[in-house]
Amino acid sequence: MNYLTILSALAGGAMIGLAAALLLFTHKHTAGISGIAAGMLPPWSEGSVWRGWFLAGLLASAPLYRLSGANIALDLDASPGLLAIAGLLVGYGTRLGGGCTSGHGVCGIARLSVRSIVATLTFMLTAGITVFIVRHLL
Repeated sequence: MNYLTILSALAGGAMIGLAAALLLFTHKHTAGISGIAAGMLPPWSEGSVWRGWFLAGLLASAPLYRLSGANIALDLDASPGLLAIAGLLVGYGTRLGGGCTSGHGVCGIARLSVRSIVATLTFMLTAGITVFIVRHLL
């Protein structure tokens, strides 16, 4: 870890917090990405325009970051099929948990929601156990 990594992480966290706060204050919605994305699927819900712009901003962030001169290194050791299965499991988990890490972890904890605190602790514990199993037992 170096100084630039710390700065980019702080800047990224600040931008996520700012985006979440702006969405809450301007549209009265929390920035739960799975809920925003689900609202874009049929049957269409109200607010599909702001949802589209929000998702477009997410998709544009990596190319814009790259244009700033930063390097984005991706090293994927998983096959496309495994990635697709993982994505489906994450989608199922977000519906089962009533939201995703951004909704619970960023917005819910900021509102001191007990449900979000429990959900985020569950996400983090499950992630830690999964990494331990994959890296040390398999």
